[in-house]
Amino acid sequence: MPVNLYGPRDNFDPKSSHVIPALIKKCVEAVQTGAPEISVWGDGSPTREFLYVEDAAEGVILATERYNQSDPVNLGSGFEISIRDLVQKIVDLTGFRGRIIWDTTKPNGQPRRKLDTTRAERLFGFKAVTDFDPGLQKTVEWYIKTAEPLKV
Repeated sequence: MPVNLYGPRDNFDPKSSHVIPALIKKCVEAVQTGAPEISVWGDGSPTREFLYVEDAAEGVILATERYNQSDPVNLGSGFEISIRDLVQKIVDLTGFRGRIIWDTTKPNGQPRRKLDTTRAERLFGFKAVTDFDPGLQKTVEWYIKTAEPLKV
């Protein structure tokens, strides 16, 4: 059972994407259009754990090779970040220089989402190796390089 995944080739469709690709797309488009601000749901206080997609793939491979039980095992990074801090990292990486409006009329979601991943390490030797900042930077760079430019 993987935690929230992120990385290049993620789903950036605003109707169905998760938080990281949605924020990257929002910031990149704001830069492209010169928007003075972006709006983000909630107050930024919830925390989330994310796992880089290549680490998740390695975890699945290790599980198929070394784990033959029916109990689910969590895959995660062990790194937890607040939405507020995540937004700031994405703002910095995309070069967005406008204001961030926290829309507290929208829900925050769960206050905290982090998994216990000790069984994955103990049972089949999985431990995430990609630090969050470089993984996020690769994701932003991939999106900027491959995204269709907006027609403004």
